[in-house]
Amino acid sequence: MLIELSIAATCALNFAAWLVIQLGLAWAITQMSINRFNASSRWAHAQRWEEDGRFYERWFRIKSWKDNLPDAGRWLAGGFPKAQLRRKNREHLARFASETWRGEVVHWLALGCLPLFCLWNPWWGVLVNVAVALALNLPCILAQRYNRARLKRTINQLS
Repeated sequence: MLIELSIAATCALNFAAWLVIQLGLAWAITQMSINRFNASSRWAHAQRWEEDGRFYERWFRIKSWKDNLPDAGRWLAGGFPKAQLRRKNREHLARFASETWRGEVVHWLALGCLPLFCLWNPWWGVLVNVAVALALNLPCILAQRYNRARLKRTINQLS
């Protein structure tokens, strides 16, 4: 801990930092061209162990809670709402899949900001922020990967 603050100031700074990080990254990534987020890229591609999304259904019961997650795509200018499938044509599904990759990138980048919290938090505060970061981002990452795997399966069925 490089910066020593009161508990109240530390909590306020943590809250503000997470708010700025989450919304700032979402806004910044939304401003990038969708062409930078190819859902078929090596990093975004569904892995065999994901079983076209069935892994998430079986181990996380994702269908029961994923619809309760916030969708920042609706809040941001130029964002792509991912709460529901609006069309079932190949082009829209491919765009949707790319948007799930964009959303996943935002959440991975947010997790990457965790070391910043070491600057003003005591060791136990860092652990609290790790828990907060995982609670804020991991469900969204799982939902994005699940949706992308299902979209890819649907796209393949249309071929």
